[in-house]
This record gives sequence, structure tokens and C-alpha cells, in this order.
Amino acid sequence: MNTVAKSATSIPVTGAAAQSTEIEDVQGRPDLRHLAINKVGIQDVRHPVRIKQRAGGDQQTVATFGMFVNLPHHFKGTHMSRFVEILNAHEYQITVESFRAMLTEMTARLEADNGHMRMEFPYFIEKQAPISGATSMMDYQVAFLGQQLGKKTELKVQVKVPVTTLCPCSKQISKYGAHNQRSLVTITVRAEEFFWLEELIDVAESEASCELYAILKRVDEKEVTERAYENPKFVEDVVRDIATRLNADERFRWYSIESENFESIHNHSAYAFIENDKDAEADQNS
Repeated sequence: MNTVAKSATSIPVTGAAAQSTEIEDVQGRPDLRHLAINKVGIQDVRHPVRIKQRAGGDQQTVATFGMFVNLPHHFKGTHMSRFVEILNAHEYQITVESFRAMLTEMTARLEADNGHMRMEFPYFIEKQAPISGATSMMDYQVAFLGQQLGKKTELKVQVKVPVTTLCPCSKQISKYGAHNQRSLVTITVRAEEFFWLEELIDVAESEASCELYAILKRVDEKEVTERAYENPKFVEDVVRDIATRLNADERFRWYSIESENFESIHNHSAYAFIENDKDAEADQNS
């Protein structure tokens, strides 16, 4: 048997076995241009996920992923299939914790120093209209944003919340009503402790002139119109009021807040942005 085995090694291998031993790994070739690439990978990959919700249980949704690593100057390419293999290995069980683990695994398997991952998905919350109690589902856009730089891993969570704002200046100067608009509030945080996505959404909605609903009866429409009128907010007021709330919550060590008002009487949007790094601020004061 040993003699046969030895003689067989000298015979050219054909078929599937030949493919497994003879196909060259082109990505592994050296590159002579000596140009490192900051990010290389895949994006717009959709995958089913389950997200824990404050009301109890898990919510099934579909997320869009972007997965990237750095590529040293001496490598021609990266192994794109490994990104999808990592994603599929986690099936539906993707949480904040597993997202962090996936980021670390991706960076290690791709033999990279830095890794970046983004996961975006629609998140639905059942809401009741303020007077009639009519129930409907509101959707919000959520993103997990992760990066690993060397041994340091950072994870941020982002929510995009549509709201209503009513112009204080218009209310002050007009005889009949005031102009209002739908606005988009974007809150991005880095937290040291657990929090629900719904908590950030609650903050954004409560600091606007009024929140939005998918279904409103006439009595509800009257209520939200009058509520907005009694609570006028400039775009600057929205980001400052949200920042005041996040400053008082020690779980959130870094945040950014954006508010964009899609103006109803102008052909442009009003915009405001606030960013705060509590840890950096504490270092400066120490």
C-alpha cells in the first residue's frame, strides 16, 4: 500500500482534486505599488437579524451590513468571502454584544490591524394615538457602528427619529397660526452600560414640538396640532434640549445630535449639530 501511495503522487491530479490544489490565490500576490488601502470589504449586504425590544421578546428585521478592514501596501487584495462567512456564522443572533465579537473576529480573520462594521435596520414600535388610542406601527432607522483600531474596540448606536417642529418666530409674528415642518433627529451615542433603543427614541420625540404617529383620528389630529403650537422649537432648541438630557445620563460617555428641519416655507432645510465627549472633557478638567 505504501508503494502505491508513493507512486500515485507522481501522477498529475485531475478533476475536483486538481482544482483544490492548483487554483492560485490571486489576492495573496504581492502588490508593487506600495499603497495601503484604508478600507476594503463589502457593503449593502442584507441579512436577517433579531433585536431585543423593551416591550419584551425579540423583533425580527432585516439589516444592511458594511464590513471593512485596512489592507497593507504589500497585499494585492483581501478575501471578500470571509466577510460573508463571518456574517452567516452568527445566523439571526446578532446583538450589541455579538456585533462587537463579529468586529473582532473579522479583523483577526482578515489579518488586519483595523476593522470597521456598520449594521443598519428599520426598527418598529407600536404606538397609540394620544386621544383615540388607535394603534399603529412607527418605523425608525437604527444603526450599530463599530470600529477596531489595534486592540481598541469602539461601538456606537445611532437612531434616526422623525418628529414635528413648529417655528417660534412664525408663531410670534403671525395672526393666524404658525408654520411647522417634519424634522429628522439623529442621535448617536457611545455608552458604557446597557440601554434600550426606545430610550433614545423617547428622548428625541419628547424634546420636539410633537411626535409623529402612523394613524391619527380627527380628535388626535386636533391634539397633536395644538400640542405642537403650544411647544414651538427652533432647530437649535431641539439639539440643546436633547443634549441637556444626555448630559444628565452618565451611561452615555460620548454623543452627537443632529436635527434637520425640512422647512415648509423655504426651499432649504434648517440644521443644527452638537457633539460632546464627556471623558475628554473630564480629562481636561482634571
